[in-house]
Amino acid sequence: MPAGDGISAHRQRVFIANQFLAGLLALAAFPLWLAFSGPISPAEAMTFVWLAAPLLVAVFQWKTGRTEVAHLLSATAFTTLLVWVSALTGGLGSPVLIWLAVIPMEAALSGSRRISASAAAIGLIGLALLWLGLHTGVLPPTTPPPVLVGLLIMVAAIVYAGALALALETLRRDTEDTARLGEARYRLLADHATDMITCHAADGSVLFASPAARGLVGLPTAQLLGEGLFARVHIADRPAYLSALNRAVTGNLAASVDFRLLRNVDGGEGDHFTWVEMRCHPSPGVLGASAALVATTRDVSDRKAQEFDLREAREQAEAANQAKSRFLATMSHELRTPLNAIIGFSQLLEREDHTPGADERRRDYARVINQSGEHLLEVLNSILDMSKIEAGRVSLAPETFDIAPLLTSCVEIMSHQAAERGIGLRAELPDYLPLLTADRAACRQIIINLVSNALKFTGPGGQVVAGISVDGDNLVISVRDNGIGIAADVLPRLGTPFVQAYSAYDRRHEGSGLGLSVVKGLASLHGGALTLESELGKGTIARVALPLHGCADETARAELGDLERLPQRKWA
Repeated sequence: MPAGDGISAHRQRVFIANQFLAGLLALAAFPLWLAFSGPISPAEAMTFVWLAAPLLVAVFQWKTGRTEVAHLLSATAFTTLLVWVSALTGGLGSPVLIWLAVIPMEAALSGSRRISASAAAIGLIGLALLWLGLHTGVLPPTTPPPVLVGLLIMVAAIVYAGALALALETLRRDTEDTARLGEARYRLLADHATDMITCHAADGSVLFASPAARGLVGLPTAQLLGEGLFARVHIADRPAYLSALNRAVTGNLAASVDFRLLRNVDGGEGDHFTWVEMRCHPSPGVLGASAALVATTRDVSDRKAQEFDLREAREQAEAANQAKSRFLATMSHELRTPLNAIIGFSQLLEREDHTPGADERRRDYARVINQSGEHLLEVLNSILDMSKIEAGRVSLAPETFDIAPLLTSCVEIMSHQAAERGIGLRAELPDYLPLLTADRAACRQIIINLVSNALKFTGPGGQVVAGISVDGDNLVISVRDNGIGIAADVLPRLGTPFVQAYSAYDRRHEGSGLGLSVVKGLASLHGGALTLESELGKGTIARVALPLHGCADETARAELGDLERLPQRKWA
């Protein structure tokens, strides 16, 4: 039960007890009055009946719980009784009138200024009516009671007023103790709660901040007052922050918002932003007339990290699903085409007779079958190479060597293919190149894949140039062509397995889309990177930067595209 409800219940119990006690004393005094004065008059009988009215008031309060009405009824009944008895015992000179001062004191038990003021007004009205009745002759003049009786009446009034004063003091002390206990409890909760509690004005400024601000923001609460908290909200999240406060104030609705809050970190680590969640509740008048809402703010960095991990996992799953779709679309073309050629021409060989010219046709059939088989082998080798990288089964065997002869030999190997297509292929080397520490076989694979890819997308009469240069601590292998080029929207996705510049259904060039993926993976193993520059109709430049002084450490290697595991076994 809240503290206020406990005090209110105690006040009601004290009021009911006083009413029952007053009514019972009146009933108990009735036999004594009979014994002392003998037969009573109708006026005296009416007085004793009216003295029992507090019992009815107590029952009304107990049954209905309407404290204000019960106090006003008690004040009215008591005033009426006092005016009536005063009229019978000397009018304005009656000692009974001293009891009128007790009426507002009894009303003070309610704890309401309005009820106390109303009770005092009722007493004054009763006194005015008594004076008016005597002045107009409606009430006949009477004789005051004996001095002893008058003295007893005043003593009784003083004793009752003293009892009321003690009851009021007890209530005051209980109220203060309850308030201190409630304040201590709330202070204990505020001091030990991890959530920061703030009270805001209608304009969003902070009027109060709980001690949890130290743990959440790393600053004393005083530095968050006014615009201090708003100044630490991430600038991109401030509209959402202000919108939540506005909904709580203007819409009188609870609102919540997630935003980044600048946190002061001790120990020289520097400030950083942390994700928090703030829940706003309209609560006018909590800290005075200027207060409009109360907000609870908690650290949700762990939850946000989980959300980011889930989003990343979902994106990876979607990427894996897209890769599967790309693989099926690509392989359906790359495998079916040469297999159809192999099957078809082998059937022709089986049916071929020995008519003139058959030997020449058989040689053509055998050549097509051989080319189709080589294409299948190339596709399967690319798949196996990429699978090794993705499965973490590749590690490098670095050695220090001169890469210029390696580039020259790779160009010579690919020159026959370039000549068949009518494409010019040449090497472009500087006068001096430093030695490179890298895996020789991996570098050969990188150069051949880049040159092969350039030849594939360069038409007859085109030019492909393979070169080497030095850029700081990196050696750069570059292959440029003046072929068809690559669209700008496709360029960022190249190097992902099975991603090609053209779809599997409308492309004009063979390929599984794995060549650049293998290059990217091998470059990453060396701690290097693959970059592409291209423009439609003007050609493409592929560059692979490799560290001159050896491969990257296991802990420093870049991720292989979407891969997270590092290779463990030797490249083969």
